[in-house]
Amino acid sequence: MSREIELNKNTMIVSETDAKGMITYANDEFCLVAGYTKEELIGKPHNIVRHSDMPKVAFEDLWKTINTGKIWNGIVKNKTKTGDFYWVNATAYQSKREDGNIRYISVRVKPTREEIEKAETLYKTLV
Repeated sequence: MSREIELNKNTMIVSETDAKGMITYANDEFCLVAGYTKEELIGKPHNIVRHSDMPKVAFEDLWKTINTGKIWNGIVKNKTKTGDFYWVNATAYQSKREDGNIRYISVRVKPTREEIEKAETLYKTLV
């Protein structure tokens, strides 16, 4: 059975993807929490850490929101390389690189237990 990895209150996970959702940057805390090396993450789809408990509609909403240039925020359950899981309060947004290409940046911090409980209740109602 998988176990929850609880983030430290000072943890800040940062990643960047290209327009197709492929990871182009992962900070050290992302690697530490998810259990991957940077080499294992860079060039892979960001959904490498997607937990099966997460409803697809949540990510459809994320992409719809950030593709219009708006900021998306939500509570997300991710999986580690070993199959454990961790919850994050995620904020994602679109940005442009110096060369004009679109990139997406995501910053994740520790959610409160109340935020996790609300998300779990909501996600059980979604397909």
